Amino acid sequence: MARLPALLPAFCVTAALAGCGSPEPEEAAGSEAAGNDVEAVTQEVETAAPDVRTLTGAVEAPWRDAEALARDGARNPVETLEFFEIDPAGTVIEIWPGAGWYADILAPWVSANGGAYVAAWPPVADGNARAARFRERFETRYSGGDRGAARLVPFGPGETALAEAGPADAIVTFRNVHNFMAAGFAEEAFETFFNALKPGGVLGVVEHRLPADRVQDPRAASGYVQQDYVIALAREAGFEFVAASEINANPADTADHPFGVWTLPPVARTSALGEPADPDFDRAAYDAIGESDRMTLLFRKPEGAASEDAEGAEQ
Repeated sequence: MARLPALLPAFCVTAALAGCGSPEPEEAAGSEAAGNDVEAVTQEVETAAPDVRTLTGAVEAPWRDAEALARDGARNPVETLEFFEIDPAGTVIEIWPGAGWYADILAPWVSANGGAYVAAWPPVADGNARAARFRERFETRYSGGDRGAARLVPFGPGETALAEAGPADAIVTFRNVHNFMAAGFAEEAFETFFNALKPGGVLGVVEHRLPADRVQDPRAASGYVQQDYVIALAREAGFEFVAASEINANPADTADHPFGVWTLPPVARTSALGEPADPDFDRAAYDAIGESDRMTLLFRKPEGAASEDAEGAEQ
């Protein structure tokens, strides 16, 4: 088992996501314009409702615009969700869904099959108007129409609502482990996932992959994380490691870019966070790489395992 580096003390995840020196979720970073106008995104084109009872139908739904569809080749949503053994008739929790790239698939698919889609959202601090608008946009988008319904619960250090939203059949998180590490609560996050799942429930993780011969930064400032480190986090929380897949691998990614993983598409940064874009930065080599190399991991909560809360209740 990989040895876990000691993590720095936890800090307010809301402040972290607001940009106080921590990496921002790429979903939100690529969707700032959309997040600024709640009303604009609620306007829908009149189309025939797709058959979102099937995963393929949800992926091909008309609300997934050209920009979203263009990323299917790098994100492989059908293959990834099939690998995660998602049952759309169950309770599925997505961790920090950002602008909703996967929610546009999961929410309608799960809702159409009688399941429950839960979006675990970073806590929104009082006075953070931009974060509040972003959350409002998400709630409006998944309020029970063709796109399905989402139940939002807060998730961050010290939050218990995730376990209360369960017991879940599946939890999925896409490119968020580095954010948990930046906020100092990666171990707590995986323990919370374990407690929120039913025995036999699955945890699916996609994350930017740091080569095994590199030193792991406990804060994951580059956005890259060692695969063995993620497996160790899950095992220490009580999970069984089921399998790894190369569905989302990209061997061309060297994981040593000047602005971390955000140098690559879709963020395509040309300067450090908080600095003006550099028009002279040569992006050709990074655009040629494409999106990052990603691990795709499946874990399971052992049958017969009880959550920490349940064990306490029995005593």
